[in-house]
Amino acid sequence: MDMARVLVVGAGFMGAGIAQVCAQAGHRVSLMDVKPAALERAMEGMRTSMDKLAAKGLIGEEPETVLARVTPVSDMHSAAQADWVLEAALELEPLKLELFAELDRLAPVETPLASNTSSIPISRLGAATSHPQRVLGLHFFGPVPLMGLVEVVKGERTSNEVFERGVEFIRALGKHPVRVERDIPGFVMNRVFAAAFREAVSLVADGVTTPEDLDAGMRLGYGWAAGPFQVVDNAGLDTFVLIDRFLRAAGEDDLLVRSDLVERLAQEGRLGRKVGKGFYDYTPEGKQVPRRKE
Repeated sequence: MDMARVLVVGAGFMGAGIAQVCAQAGHRVSLMDVKPAALERAMEGMRTSMDKLAAKGLIGEEPETVLARVTPVSDMHSAAQADWVLEAALELEPLKLELFAELDRLAPVETPLASNTSSIPISRLGAATSHPQRVLGLHFFGPVPLMGLVEVVKGERTSNEVFERGVEFIRALGKHPVRVERDIPGFVMNRVFAAAFREAVSLVADGVTTPEDLDAGMRLGYGWAAGPFQVVDNAGLDTFVLIDRFLRAAGEDDLLVRSDLVERLAQEGRLGRKVGKGFYDYTPEGKQVPRRKE
């Protein structure tokens, strides 16, 4: 695969993972965040992730060689030289609209602008630009280095050429592209997951079962690699609160969680693996343990 210059906007859990897989594929990556601490955490997290992958023989290069392809930056000026721009900021539509308007101004017109949004229609983000034909969704699943799935989402005005380039870009990263050819809130996989998670939360909130037992049931009975509560802990409860609010505003009532359990945990600071506590607790090394009674 030809080496590309990639700008990843947002150095959180997802942005860092996207930067890592792009660097592992040989691309030169600029990882942008306005918070120096976020960039520092992202670089350290990538180093830890790649050390683990290297110990298991899952990457063909030394971790330091891969990391050398990632440059932390504090602004988006590198968009002017980018072959791909991947936005992975918070799931807040006003923020994303502002970012896309600025990226549209900075990046060459032939450079695709992709969003990692998990719920906001791509057409809305494209409308913030003068070139909506180059805006598409590349919705990665986390943890990005371990998950093989990426939704490639075509907005109402995304060109066929950019959409197909997105499919090939994802394949070249070693991921499986799920083609989403109609732009709807939540796309495909999150709509399916939202329906399952809605019922899972109700069962736990009503005292029918526990997150541990339900997750074990989905892993052992249905072949899920991780149960729904593990999935949410990995992505962040705050992210799911934002997604729920967006779906509510979009009128997607069938997908809404009926209990306020997730929002209450998020308000308590139980945001998931990234802070060491969510539906589960986590050791300093990141090992999942049952949630302690408080």
